[in-house]
Amino acid sequence: MTADIIDGKAFADGIRTRIAGEVARLKDEHGLTPGLAVVLVGEDPASEVYVASKARQTVEVGMESFEHRVPADISEADLFALIDKLNSDPDVHGILCQFPVPDHLDERRIVARIDPAKDVDGLSVTNAGRLATGQPSLVSCTPLGCLMLLRDTLGSMSGLDAVVIGRSNLFGKPMAQLLLRENCTVTMAHSRTKDLATHCRRADILVAAVGRAEMVRGDWVKPGATVIDVGITRVPHPEKPGKTKLIGDVNFAEAVEIAGAITPVPGGVGPMTIACLLANTLTACARIHGLAEPEGLTA
Repeated sequence: MTADIIDGKAFADGIRTRIAGEVARLKDEHGLTPGLAVVLVGEDPASEVYVASKARQTVEVGMESFEHRVPADISEADLFALIDKLNSDPDVHGILCQFPVPDHLDERRIVARIDPAKDVDGLSVTNAGRLATGQPSLVSCTPLGCLMLLRDTLGSMSGLDAVVIGRSNLFGKPMAQLLLRENCTVTMAHSRTKDLATHCRRADILVAAVGRAEMVRGDWVKPGATVIDVGITRVPHPEKPGKTKLIGDVNFAEAVEIAGAITPVPGGVGPMTIACLLANTLTACARIHGLAEPEGLTA
């Protein structure tokens, strides 16, 4: 058996098309344009590329993009003053500060400063608490994207066994909460889990997010399981000297022969992250203005 390949790029394209339609409707019916503000501290090259991609995709779906580039030596007080200004700006519905930031700044304090209603990265304690207690929340973009892919692949997940490898606040914990809300039986595994392979072999849904290249082997996968690979590791390209390639936490060549469906790396989960950032901005706009949330674009 060869697994179905879950095409995250194509799915993300569809999500952006739906968002563009919803944005146009908001403009026509309510005179509203969702706005996303991104704060970039310093000149980290990788962050600059990512921020530029976010800005481009924001504009492409008809939203307003507000980009704020500040020097690497900005004081916490000045950064917080900017965030406070964005919190109170009625044209801004989503705010994120691109991480990492310079060492003199505390990422947790930055997240806490952002209005939870505009926390489109879903990182605040308030949004995490709302998710954990079953209340409406803004959910971290990558787990939200994984949930969308799983819903599209499986439909109902009620009663399925799910294993999440990784317990980070950014991904593992919210992913587990989302799967619980889908009525899965969830095991959260991590680096200290005893006999990890045995846990994985009983999973109908296996989500790997530990950042260890090809740690999950094919014989860890239950036949017919759905495998979501969140890991990204850059390694030397075996056929192109001086070049690199991206691989995931799952040994794809082995797992694809066992699983029922699997995400590739690249082209699986990655494209969903910015698409879900736009979805969260749209959701935040609707909630702030007391309007119906877009169907199928939230948790």
